[in-house]
Amino acid sequence: MPAETPSIVWFREDLRLADNPALNRAVERGGPVVALFILDDETPGNWRPGGAARWWLHHSLAALAADLEKLGAPLVLRSGEASRNLDAVIAESGAGAVFWNRSYMPFANARDAGIKQSLKERGLTVESFNGRLLFEPWTPRTGSGDPYRVFTPFWKAILALGEPEAPLPAPAKLPSLTTMASESLDDWRLAPSTPDWAGGLRESWTPGEAGAKDRLEDFLDEGLAHYAENRNRPDRPGTSRLSPFLRWGEISPRQVWHATRHRIDASGGALERPGMAFLREVGWREFSYHLLYWWPDLPDITWKSQFHDFPWRDDEAGYRAWTAGRTGFPIVDAGMRELWHSGWMHNRVRMIVASFLVKDLLIPWQSGERWFWDTLVDADLANNSASWQWVAGCGADAAPYFRVFNPVTQGKKFDPSGAYVRRWVPEIARLPDAPLHAPWEATPKTLTEAGITLGETYPNRLVDHAAARKRALTAFEAIKKDTRG
Repeated sequence: MPAETPSIVWFREDLRLADNPALNRAVERGGPVVALFILDDETPGNWRPGGAARWWLHHSLAALAADLEKLGAPLVLRSGEASRNLDAVIAESGAGAVFWNRSYMPFANARDAGIKQSLKERGLTVESFNGRLLFEPWTPRTGSGDPYRVFTPFWKAILALGEPEAPLPAPAKLPSLTTMASESLDDWRLAPSTPDWAGGLRESWTPGEAGAKDRLEDFLDEGLAHYAENRNRPDRPGTSRLSPFLRWGEISPRQVWHATRHRIDASGGALERPGMAFLREVGWREFSYHLLYWWPDLPDITWKSQFHDFPWRDDEAGYRAWTAGRTGFPIVDAGMRELWHSGWMHNRVRMIVASFLVKDLLIPWQSGERWFWDTLVDADLANNSASWQWVAGCGADAAPYFRVFNPVTQGKKFDPSGAYVRRWVPEIARLPDAPLHAPWEATPKTLTEAGITLGETYPNRLVDHAAARKRALTAFEAIKKDTRG
């Protein structure tokens, strides 16, 4: 028998119809479904979505609303404090159940637990689900019962758990209440207008569940076979570019996992190596989420305690040059300009630019983390904070303190023809390959023929890398004997 009362599905970072456990549960329960999204900007720690992510959210919500409309269920939009809006929608709809998929964000965990307890005490059916991860953060444990701090044993433990649950199909239709009041998405002004700086984002992306499916299929068809050798090459389309779709839940990691496993199996083993290399990166996303769950101060506080006294520098001019892609190091500048234009940056280049900020300039990792948070369409609290701490050498399973990326050798190795740099730093595009990644090494004649005046048409390098590396190693040596308590 269908339930007489409606069910509210509280959409959050799961803006899709397929493999949506909360939505699936509402359909199973029967009765009308109220699809609700609440824009709650009162996020503790000022971790509300940044500018690029809010642009993505606008278009993702528009796509979700259109998809829901086709099934007969309009998307109800409300803004403000979550529990207050839930109470209002429950009163307006007469709902007897509320379902959502867990967020795992530190500020959401306590809030959601409080909401669940309060609604249950009022007699409502309230359930939450895992729609964001392969496995719950409390599932993989070390032999002593602790959460994992190192990725490799974590990854082995994940593989030992067996295949994640199979993705759920999208519902064929949704009985709904069509009289629910909704705010206007345009009135939220998530997308910029004056000025409209999002032209590069529109050019680069198609947010929404359909865009996520297309991106995954394109990658599996064209990129997976060569992923292992191309994933570190920013001059090639070698990565999946699924990160913003995963960030907003337009596709789930279970969908990505099973689609990839299907291709591996269908290949008769030919895709085993690149396929598992790709799934290992999905595992790194999983690891970051599990770290954030167990160490909720990861976005703000240095994970390794000995780094609390690290001698970071206050270098506003250096920081501004870094954000603008004006450091004088072409691979760094290319990455920062790609980020500003498209809201995304190749993962290898992310490591290079992050290392340059925290090790060449000795600027705190939190400064880079905040810039990425505001400019990335895939700005994800777990991945962003864990990755920045990894590069800085102060996080879980972090890069060794003595690993200081050399932007010149990294550029020559991973952008050997200079195609990536020439695209994003056109003012030096006429340089020959040899000095392209180190313009200061070019002869005066070569610079003149390329139309370059260092310090004018292209900036002088902010630092001498060899000297900056030595300075960084001296600072790290002072704290390396300490250990995390």
